Amino acid sequence: MNIEISPLHLDEAEALAELAHAVWNATYPGIIGQAQTDYMVDQRYKPGLIRQLLARGDLWLAARAGGELVGFAHGHPLADGDYKLDQLYVAAAWQRHGIGGELIRGLAERARRHGHSRLLLRVNRQNQQAIDAYLKHGFTVVTIIVEDIGAGFVMDDYVMIKELEAT
Repeated sequence: MNIEISPLHLDEAEALAELAHAVWNATYPGIIGQAQTDYMVDQRYKPGLIRQLLARGDLWLAARAGGELVGFAHGHPLADGDYKLDQLYVAAAWQRHGIGGELIRGLAERARRHGHSRLLLRVNRQNQQAIDAYLKHGFTVVTIIVEDIGAGFVMDDYVMIKELEAT
């Protein structure tokens, strides 16, 4: 099936929240536990928040198969000139079909067009599948961040960067 990648539409915020819930619950309970998974999904994937970030000018790319949302990526510029790949998720049934790579390429192209020379992301240090995918797409680990995110939860992440080639 053909995959279309284009900006998220405002009316897809609910579908994105549902997809995020499904992907997080398939991925993270074994890494960070169900309680932290629920906490983080509740904090990050409210449809109103997604629409707010779209209105702010953040880039949300949607991957669609037959009109159905099967993956997404979210990115935005950082104050230091880097561009943050803040979120990238693909439905379990659609993983390993190149969708994540296409989403990374789309964000990288947007970042380059706007004068950014690096993509930066954070990934849980126990999420080896995601780490391997990012390494495959040219990211390197630059540091570790352990951050208290409230409610007794901690994020234990690698910070990874990808240098963007000038066009």
